[in-house]
Amino acid sequence: MSSKVKIINDPVYGFLRFPESELMQIIDHAWFQRLRNIKQMGVAPLVYPGAVHTRFHHSLGACHLMSKALDELKSKNIHFTPEESLGAKIAILLHDIGHGPYSHALEHTLIKGLSHESMSQLIINRLNKEWGGMLTHAIDVYNEHYPKKYLRQLVSSQLDVDRMDYLNRDSFYTGVSEGVIGYDRILQMLTVQNNELLVEEKGVHSVEKFIRARRLMYWQVYLHKTVLGAEKLLVKILERAQKLARNGEELFATPPLRYFLYQTITGEDLHTNDTHMDVFCQLDDSDIWASVKIWQTHKDRVLALLCSMFIKRRLFKVMLSNNSLEEMLVEKKKSLTSLLQLDEQDINYFVFTGTTTNNTYDIHDERIGIAMKNGTVKDISEVEDSLVNQALAKLVLKNYICYVQP
Repeated sequence: MSSKVKIINDPVYGFLRFPESELMQIIDHAWFQRLRNIKQMGVAPLVYPGAVHTRFHHSLGACHLMSKALDELKSKNIHFTPEESLGAKIAILLHDIGHGPYSHALEHTLIKGLSHESMSQLIINRLNKEWGGMLTHAIDVYNEHYPKKYLRQLVSSQLDVDRMDYLNRDSFYTGVSEGVIGYDRILQMLTVQNNELLVEEKGVHSVEKFIRARRLMYWQVYLHKTVLGAEKLLVKILERAQKLARNGEELFATPPLRYFLYQTITGEDLHTNDTHMDVFCQLDDSDIWASVKIWQTHKDRVLALLCSMFIKRRLFKVMLSNNSLEEMLVEKKKSLTSLLQLDEQDINYFVFTGTTTNNTYDIHDERIGIAMKNGTVKDISEVEDSLVNQALAKLVLKNYICYVQP
């Protein structure tokens, strides 16, 4: 493989440099290229038309930020080997390779009991075997027991380069300026003490802005009522399709999607059958979109109606509340059962309740440490006059009801 530095033009950061041949070997792999066809924000383009960027864009951007972070730490005489540096870059480059179609929207739907993080680890392990151990350092870095904890924290923590990129990138593509963060300032303020990733005290306000931006982006974009309704509609479509397929109904589907519609596959099954992974790594958004378009004319009225709603953007009406919505659910079921002329079981596809949460900063998780000028280390929520207080760190839980608009 050529040792020539590869440069990719990115609309958010400008030119991204990938000097290591191993990174380009990964980027050129078909399973990584698949990420070009998986939207970063799932169904959010139905609300924010510009949000058409992909997991491919995000993965490259996160790897770019990892390089900048490592360069900054190296300039502060924090020692790590070239192998560890490459391992950290590979770890973040591959951190989302386990995502399925429409990202988070269909997680746990096609494969029960398997998160995208677990799928990513399975894929990385598989590729590591095929490439003769090339990813071993990346696997080590991601291990929470790795001696240089700060390397893993750069990959996965409450202040990792993954979050820095998706907040910045999602803000850019949606046009929601509240998500803009001073990622460059945060990277310059990074330091390490006792193998823990910290931020210098003078960078505390940039971290506060980062945490506030995450909160605002969650309520304004990621958990936007219409986005939530579109996600739940897509889930209901796949649930209905799976039910029909497993009852012997004939459904149009691309071969990879058919594989997961007509049989029940769990996360445990992937440990013992490589074929499941091979087929999963052929799936992307286009498999779902093409099938949903065709299903609009399926003889099953429930599936056809749900798919028509999605394609024509007649999405669920969604209401969020701190209070119980059970009384409203009973009323809506009664009226919609009569209106749509559906039985009590099928009406559950068109009106249902659930809960959604937003945890901006989890004080029970691995915290963001601030290296104070006096030599002490404080949690960001404990810094004097910090805006990240107990109220902001509190888990917010809301009830929702989704129902079809007559």
